[in-house]
Amino acid sequence: MHIHYLKHVPFEGLGSMENIFVSEGHRLSNTCLYLEQPLPPVHSFDALIIMGGPMGVHDTARHPWLVREKEFVESAMRRQIPVLGVCLGAQLLAEVLGARVSKNIHEEIGWFPVQRTQELHGTCAQDFPASFEALHWHGDTFSIPSGATNFIASEGCANQAFVYGDHALALQFHLEMLPSHVQAIYQACGDPNQTGPFVQGLDEMLAPAEKFCQAHRILKEFIRAFISRKTAI
Repeated sequence: MHIHYLKHVPFEGLGSMENIFVSEGHRLSNTCLYLEQPLPPVHSFDALIIMGGPMGVHDTARHPWLVREKEFVESAMRRQIPVLGVCLGAQLLAEVLGARVSKNIHEEIGWFPVQRTQELHGTCAQDFPASFEALHWHGDTFSIPSGATNFIASEGCANQAFVYGDHALALQFHLEMLPSHVQAIYQACGDPNQTGPFVQGLDEMLAPAEKFCQAHRILKEFIRAFISRKTAI
């Protein structure tokens, strides 16, 4: 299976997803939008993953490539191939589907609990645990697109994830990050003086080894279900 992914900055790639895909024999390709690389034909891959980044979906003046990226994602959605959006990628997917993206009341940076708000039997999201600790790094959030189902929430953000049809899923949080990825994003975007009810420092984010392991287990099960949707479409 050919999986294409979109990168917005050098320090936010597939993370631990890459090893999962490679170990299961999938082919990977990517577009580094920040380098103005061309996007491939939508019919040339089997699944699309949209990764995160510090910019917002409305920052088209500073990042003009966001315009063509949104058009590209919309084309992929029309073809009903599996599409996964992570953090900024989730917000882009929400906007393409007609939802509003805006500032969240609180920034979420660090490990905080999330809860599944409903069962989603028969979808790629059906195996998410009832509750777990997720790694967050976002200041924006999305409303839920018409026709989509919100299924995860946290104390700091009501809309953490949605599923759309049988082929698209948005995750506001990060299951794919390993400690090295947290260090990289903190070096690029972190502020040691930042405070808030849902803001942790670097040491606190790196400390819980078991949380990284749990996130990887959840990710591995979810990715298998997500990719299997290709055979069902």
